[in-house]
Amino acid sequence: MEKRFKVWIYKEGEPPIVHDGPGASIYAIEGHFMSEMEGKTSPFVARHPAEAHAFFLPFSVVNIVHFFYRPKANGYWEHMKRLIADYIDVIADKHPYWKRSLGADHFMVSCHGWAPPLSHANPELYQNSIRVICNANTSEGFKLGKDVTLPEVHLSDGLLSQPPRDQLHTERTTLAFFAGGSHGYIRQMLLHHWKGKDTEVVVHEYLPKGTSYGELMRKSKFCLCPSGYEVASPRIVESIFMGCVPVIISVDYPLPFSDVLDWSKFSVQIPVEKIPEIKTTLQGISERQYQVLRRRVLLVQRHFVLHRPAKRYDLMHMVLHSIWLRRLNVRVSYLPERNIRFLETKMM
Repeated sequence: MEKRFKVWIYKEGEPPIVHDGPGASIYAIEGHFMSEMEGKTSPFVARHPAEAHAFFLPFSVVNIVHFFYRPKANGYWEHMKRLIADYIDVIADKHPYWKRSLGADHFMVSCHGWAPPLSHANPELYQNSIRVICNANTSEGFKLGKDVTLPEVHLSDGLLSQPPRDQLHTERTTLAFFAGGSHGYIRQMLLHHWKGKDTEVVVHEYLPKGTSYGELMRKSKFCLCPSGYEVASPRIVESIFMGCVPVIISVDYPLPFSDVLDWSKFSVQIPVEKIPEIKTTLQGISERQYQVLRRRVLLVQRHFVLHRPAKRYDLMHMVLHSIWLRRLNVRVSYLPERNIRFLETKMM
């Protein structure tokens, strides 16, 4: 992939709606991906569209929502969708590549929770294009083998960070830890059963004053990562950073980079209905099994680190690799006698 994969980035449009995105907050990956691709150092950027394997649509859903969402205004939803539809119409009218593939070799990148419904702005964007999104919910139209799960990376101040060193020797005295708001039914269920009720499964809705979130993660064997209002959670990346084995509690959520990473080897997945049995489940994991999981968490850390510029095997390269795999699986066929193009997708 590193030697062959080339991406053409459309030049049309102006910031902040196009060619710009957030560099901080839970949506940070959207802006950093765009900035990395539009910088001068990426080896994946095509010099000419004719040599490209994939085409990047660099519009920012986060900025569209920020600048055009008005809760009390009428028609704001359709207005936001119209912005995306008009942008794609400009691309399709000006260049031959969208119509040539029905959008199948094009991709968008967004971490905003509204990215999936706003992608309905263009039927081919939703149906054919590769949607690289954090809110990867299969019950809401996320398509396995076509779309890509984008890890949610929380950069509160926009500054990049590295996993702490010497994590194998960190003293971990807490069995499991979670702190977070009561967002969505999964967290509500978790808080109902465990908030303030156990000294080994430590669950807070709000951390006590003077308590360090990061330190509590570093002192825990397992870090609970329940979905909130959306299926994605930045806690998955945070726990991997802290060398804490992630315990994933979600529904209809394909985990990031599952094409190449076997999450069962370095995480624990607990069904929502088993939330009352969290302690029993985790205590059933032997110390030897836990140490294997933990070492594997440290091995996969490099795949969740965000570098600028990007480095081999880091988060940015992993996302591009996921796009590359999906591009390999798409072939556009043409029936000249009927002037019809159709897609053939080989599911992974």
